[in-house]
Amino acid sequence: MSPLSAARAALRVYAVGAAVVVAQLLRRRLRGFAEPVFPQQRERVAIVTGGTDGIGYSTAKHLAKLGMHVIIGGNNEGKAEEAVRKIKEETLNDKVEFLYCDLASMRSIQQFVQRFKMKKIPLHVLVNNAGVMMVPQRTTQDGFEEHFGVNYLGHFLLTNLLLDTLRESGAPGRSARVVTVSSATHYVGELNLDDLQSSHSYSAHAAYAQSKLALVLCTYHLQALLEATGSPVTANVADPGVVDTDLYRHVFWGTRLVKKLFGWWLFKTPDEGAWTSVYAAVTPALEGRGGCYLYNEKETKSLAVTYDLEFQRQLWARSCQMTGIADVTEEVFWG
Repeated sequence: MSPLSAARAALRVYAVGAAVVVAQLLRRRLRGFAEPVFPQQRERVAIVTGGTDGIGYSTAKHLAKLGMHVIIGGNNEGKAEEAVRKIKEETLNDKVEFLYCDLASMRSIQQFVQRFKMKKIPLHVLVNNAGVMMVPQRTTQDGFEEHFGVNYLGHFLLTNLLLDTLRESGAPGRSARVVTVSSATHYVGELNLDDLQSSHSYSAHAAYAQSKLALVLCTYHLQALLEATGSPVTANVADPGVVDTDLYRHVFWGTRLVKKLFGWWLFKTPDEGAWTSVYAAVTPALEGRGGCYLYNEKETKSLAVTYDLEFQRQLWARSCQMTGIADVTEEVFWG
């Protein structure tokens, strides 16, 4: 990617971020951020990736407060130990634990799923939350561009490997749920099926936006497959807004400075950013409903191209090839 194209990609990403920040400020001024009230979720089990800090930590904490058995998936055992301890203390819920899962490694994801299934417990909620943001050009252990590999492909593989347990755990009127965290950045994303690894040119901003766009496309196709097979599982996308977390450590220094000085005022807190994910995971209003893009606990429209069924199918097929997952699309829709 030429320097000019990279600059344009960065400007698009920052423009979207600025627009979201302005919307958040207006909402806080007019209505404030009132913490939602959700029904208790005792006897239900959730997995939250990236639950050691930021939005993921807050999501895990809120679900534990509701009585869920919460399993945090992450790749930092030191952080995880502290996160589990703090959540247990704050929520008085002893059913909070950690299982190692490095989304940059397909083998690690497979091992995580094996360890989880050995517990012989159900799975009612999967929150695909973990991610990297605007990192320098580098690859995962399996050779995938890091944004695409961690943010998208890792969760694609994890979700597919856990689908059988989600199906077994869901029931009519009490569906299991897949909640995938995307971003408003997907609105300026472009997905090139001929260069998903950004190998011909690289822009951290474009790669990040592409990964978030891929998550939306994938979620919609997954929901279509679930509906076609009558599975008691739903799949939705949660957009947390612009949140004050450590993900910004790789962004432009000027943005980091603004965040440091004014983040408390301009950005959502991690707790506020987590509310849409928690809403998608537990609200009765979404029982049996999938294929939604949710922002501030309300359904809204995602980028127009995300509703392109053929584009969804093509990305899904390519993702199956990359991860070794069987593509059942033709069997399900055309039998």
